[in-house]
Amino acid sequence: MTLKRLVFFLLLPLMVLSCKSTKSIVGGEVDGSISTKKIIANHYGNQEDFKTLRGRVKIDYSNGKESQGISVSLRMEKDKVIWISAPLGVVKAHITPERVSFYNKLQGEYFDGDFSYLSDLLGTELDFVSVQNLLLGNAITDLRKERFNSKVEDGNYELEPKKARALFSLLFQLEPKHFKIATQEVLQPKENRFLSAEYTYQDISGKIFPNLVKVVAVDHKDKTTIDLSFKNLELDKSLNFPYRIPKGYDEIILK
Repeated sequence: MTLKRLVFFLLLPLMVLSCKSTKSIVGGEVDGSISTKKIIANHYGNQEDFKTLRGRVKIDYSNGKESQGISVSLRMEKDKVIWISAPLGVVKAHITPERVSFYNKLQGEYFDGDFSYLSDLLGTELDFVSVQNLLLGNAITDLRKERFNSKVEDGNYELEPKKARALFSLLFQLEPKHFKIATQEVLQPKENRFLSAEYTYQDISGKIFPNLVKVVAVDHKDKTTIDLSFKNLELDKSLNFPYRIPKGYDEIILK
């Protein structure tokens, strides 16, 4: 497996949580008379408040030619840091609002820079907030800063911007029970790139978090699918985030 592929699915947190004694959430009926403004207000009104989380993530990766599976440890301090570690610390990632950093013991390489690396991997501009939103099942962009058309589609509320963007288009579907993201898509027609994340949810101690996420990334003719399921999630525990790049590793330089 190449370094880029390994890092791709370790740094694509791409995005979910679960824990002991959880209950999967299903159901909820759409209200055809609800306004777009109310849909968006409910999405932000139902976002969960917490300080920290930790758990394990099972990641299954396929690119049509090969498949891989790995379990990693995930820790997060909300709005401050996302930490990921593969078994035995073979690969570690440390993401803050300022930097994206990771190292790979198998290759003896590391990266320490800004979000351009993740943006290049996913084919869309990312920052810490958007990555965190992907993890928590929130909209990747701030829906309150744009105007949207809404309709009922496949049992969800679908939002599409009224004003088309020059370089890419966005589409969101929100499930009707808790107004969390059911699907979010980013399409770049000129670059022939497409990214989607599809979510299911569960109740964790009265709080709603993603349960499973399916990520599909298309870059020209290359299609990558990543399925994530998370176990043993705990909220608001005291956590540390040990991270230090080993000496003597080669730096990965973006071209």
